Amino acid sequence: MPDLVHVTYAQTGKSTSTNEMGMRAMQARAFEQRTSQYLLIKAPPASGKSRALMFIGLDKLHNQGVDKVIVAVPERSIGGSFGHTDLSKFGFFADWDINPHYNLCTSASTKSKVKAFKEFLDSDEKILICTHATLRFAYQELEDSTFDNTLLAIDEFHHVSADGDNVLGDVLRALIENSTAHIVAMTGSYFRGDSVPVLTPEDEMKFDKVSFNYYEQLNGYQYLKSLGIGYHFYKGHYLTAIDEVLDTDKKTIVHIPNVNSAESGREDKYDQVGAILDLIGEHEFTDPETGVIHLKRKEDGKIIKVADLVEEHERDKIQAFLRDIDDVDDIDIIIALGMAKEGFDWAFCEHALTVGYRNSLTEIVQIIGRCTRDSNNKTHAQFTNLIAEPDASNDQVNYAVNNMLKAITCSLLMEQVLAPNFKFKAKNPGDTDPTPPGVISIGGLKEPSTKRTKQIVETDLDDLKASILQDDNIVKASAAGHDPEVINTVLIPKLIEKKYPDLTKDEVEEIRQRVVVDSAISTSDIKEEGGKKFVRMADKFINIDELHIDLIDQVNPFQKAFEILSKSVNTDTLKLIQESIESTRMQMTKEEAIALWPKVQEFVKANSGRHPDINSRNGRERELAQCIIYLRRLAQEQAAAQGAS
Repeated sequence: MPDLVHVTYAQTGKSTSTNEMGMRAMQARAFEQRTSQYLLIKAPPASGKSRALMFIGLDKLHNQGVDKVIVAVPERSIGGSFGHTDLSKFGFFADWDINPHYNLCTSASTKSKVKAFKEFLDSDEKILICTHATLRFAYQELEDSTFDNTLLAIDEFHHVSADGDNVLGDVLRALIENSTAHIVAMTGSYFRGDSVPVLTPEDEMKFDKVSFNYYEQLNGYQYLKSLGIGYHFYKGHYLTAIDEVLDTDKKTIVHIPNVNSAESGREDKYDQVGAILDLIGEHEFTDPETGVIHLKRKEDGKIIKVADLVEEHERDKIQAFLRDIDDVDDIDIIIALGMAKEGFDWAFCEHALTVGYRNSLTEIVQIIGRCTRDSNNKTHAQFTNLIAEPDASNDQVNYAVNNMLKAITCSLLMEQVLAPNFKFKAKNPGDTDPTPPGVISIGGLKEPSTKRTKQIVETDLDDLKASILQDDNIVKASAAGHDPEVINTVLIPKLIEKKYPDLTKDEVEEIRQRVVVDSAISTSDIKEEGGKKFVRMADKFINIDELHIDLIDQVNPFQKAFEILSKSVNTDTLKLIQESIESTRMQMTKEEAIALWPKVQEFVKANSGRHPDINSRNGRERELAQCIIYLRRLAQEQAAAQGAS
């Protein structure tokens, strides 16, 4: 199956080139906000967030009177990203120097880590690295004022939640309210994958924001020039199909499914790893010092080096080896379960192969980030999701289909994030100045009238689109074919008001227009003065023309995007997926379906044997298609019941 999304980049080298202080593009942008007490950095994996924090932290220690820097990461393996770093040789005024005793991301008991955390606060040491868990446990034994004049940096900030049961969120809110602590929050994905926001709107307003999107990052690379996102389907067990998508000539991270998932087939996770190793080649030996498994490939005898992060017994050894990789030939394949996602750095990785449905946008973004680092061994990066082909008679089909819908929605968002960001301005009839490249003039568009709306348009638009794409009401309404005008003028404004309760009605309308314009740009036909212009987006040519707000309100960009993607996956599998989704959403009764059946027969006869299309824009035709789906499902349930009896 071809990639659903394929994006090509310019290879300008700008995002990885450094300025006179040794800062890359994103780091320099973040450093401009170094005096902020509360700073939120949203940037993709490999953009250099760890070093950006080092620059900011050192400036606060040396120039802003901050006493200490505490860096909290979600898991121990990520702590290596904040180890000793020589910055002065590249032009910065100081080095990031940490006492190894206060890098608490090494093996130690929780009790000893908390003790070391408290010792650090009473010592003359300046920098401490710990896990989110250690921060939470230590905080329970400390007063909020203990963190006065301290910089707390929280890596992978999406682990925080505004939910009252989220302990890390409680810590953050308490320190904002009851201490003078500075906070730097860093994440490559400001979405949790559930309906709970990371921060409440009131708390989020306190943060200054630095945003650096995927397109800026990848477009500025020196070597990597394209990224592909593909979904591949299998029947039976994934181990019978994984060799079709696992290319052992490519540096690959394989994420196997959770042992409790349907995809695993309830097979032991170690057995799954063993089966994959057998597919790759014959075991030669396992290095006793590093834990690297050496396999002889069956086709040609080439030695393939594999790291097994599923096996717990030797995990510390292999993790230590992976942290120090500096040569492309050091490792070929990494097999993982819950690890090697966020914060894991293997620059040579070309292919992220994930088995099983992923229902979290955050997880997908993080996994994709494992292969999108710039490296001289690759010009193309690939994310592949190997997923089970739904079986309409399977008891778990509804669960699988719902996850598939989320995965498709996520890939749509990736298309938005990975596409170039156009700038929009209101079209003034009296304006005779030529429109700059990358700027589209739109009649009827309201310009941001306040500092608040300008800030949202410039830094929050991708986050807002993500919230919209994941909102249950909007997803259900768009997929069900509801009137686009209702979605655009009622549901979207309601979500904007919920996310930004401080906005006036006029400000909500300004933001709504920007969201709809930015989302519809990839699916609407627009006319440009001086002729037609084509922009290549996601491997499709899209006609760019003049866009009017009154026209946009008659278009449902989210539904159109879903339809476009559905046509890209033009298979029987997709048909099953769509029908199963409809069957879980329909409110039709048996009596209604029986009453509609004669109308279905009339439709088929009048249309030369064509069945009603569930994707039709005609509401009556969609209703007839739902009738067929309902009756088909009813027949399947009755057959299953008879078989069980």
